[in-house]
Amino acid sequence: MRVLNRASTYLRWVYLLLGAALVLAFVLVDSALGALAQELKLPNVVTGIIVAILVAGPPLAVGLLPAVREVEGIAVESLLGVRFEERPLGPARTWPQRRRTTIWFCLHLVAGGVVGVLTTMVFGVGAVLLAAPFRATGRHEVVPGVSYEITGRWTDVWMPAAALAGIVGLFLLSSATGALLAYLAPRVLGPTPAERIELLERRTATLAERNRLARELHDSVGHTLSLVTIQAAAARRVLATDPEFAETALAAMETSARAALEDLDHVLGLLRDDGRSGTSPQATLGDLDRLVDTTRAGGITVDVRKAGELDRLPAAVSREAYRIVQEGLTNAIRHAGRPAGELAVDLSIRLDGAGLRLELTNPVTGGTDTAGGGRGLAGIRERVAVLRGTVDAGLDGTAWRLAVTLPIAVTTKG
Repeated sequence: MRVLNRASTYLRWVYLLLGAALVLAFVLVDSALGALAQELKLPNVVTGIIVAILVAGPPLAVGLLPAVREVEGIAVESLLGVRFEERPLGPARTWPQRRRTTIWFCLHLVAGGVVGVLTTMVFGVGAVLLAAPFRATGRHEVVPGVSYEITGRWTDVWMPAAALAGIVGLFLLSSATGALLAYLAPRVLGPTPAERIELLERRTATLAERNRLARELHDSVGHTLSLVTIQAAAARRVLATDPEFAETALAAMETSARAALEDLDHVLGLLRDDGRSGTSPQATLGDLDRLVDTTRAGGITVDVRKAGELDRLPAAVSREAYRIVQEGLTNAIRHAGRPAGELAVDLSIRLDGAGLRLELTNPVTGGTDTAGGGRGLAGIRERVAVLRGTVDAGLDGTAWRLAVTLPIAVTTKG
């Protein structure tokens, strides 16, 4: 009774009836073509070959169609309750997938054909048997050659009981057959071990890209918000005494906020579209001047020294170096414990035979916990670890010092 109370029992029955409907369609086509072959009065051997091709050919040909895997996947998930590792199940792109889809399609046809025939018999004969006790006494024919007798006594109750038993047996068989198909579906329609590895690699790449986008968003928007905060504080302090400086700070806040909003909107768009609509902002050391100018607009003194041909850096290293400098400036703004007008940051970027060396120093107050900084320093260490570099960060007297070395092979122009 529990089986009969489950919705899955009847959904599985419907799935098998779909297979029966497909079998009926193939039978009608085969019958028409078979009749045509008989009219041609071909030899028996040729006719037998044609019949065999007509019986096996259409299901095999349909099963090889790429879209069949996708359609069967939707039906299996909806009616058999199977959840595939690859969701949604896509079309068959390789020949192994097409072969497995053909095998599954044939299994669907065979199981559906059997259940479809039994359904026709059970409901057809069952309707007759259920109404039998209400008919006149005597012998009645169900189909030519099959009859039953109405005696008018209580023993006639076996006929509706047999009809009900047949219906129950049909749904029990459908449930068991559907359960077997649900067990086989992931193994036949689903990905092979090699395809699972490929799917896992794609998911890993997607997660890595999402993690990178989140880190880019943290660095970009976090830096901008830190600047906006310190610019707002500076503008509030001098609003009455130095309106010109306050106006400059407000303009810088507007520019910074607009840039952060653009970055935020772009990255969130990429996350919604799984990175298919474009690429995220890829600032490099070539954009360092803009970053420094934006920081200076908040009243912070930034002294920059460059050495070496930085334009020869590999693009990946240049991008990571830019983000390291950006996070270093953000940490200096957040944790120096000084007003904007009193904060000075010394930035040194040097490219030589030992690699790329970045160094940021800024004075701090004695009571400032510069070891904090949320995820900023951890993010810097992650970036440097990927490039097999080293990080040295901590107090150096009354200053906070961040030193990063990235060992790289410099590209040669021309």
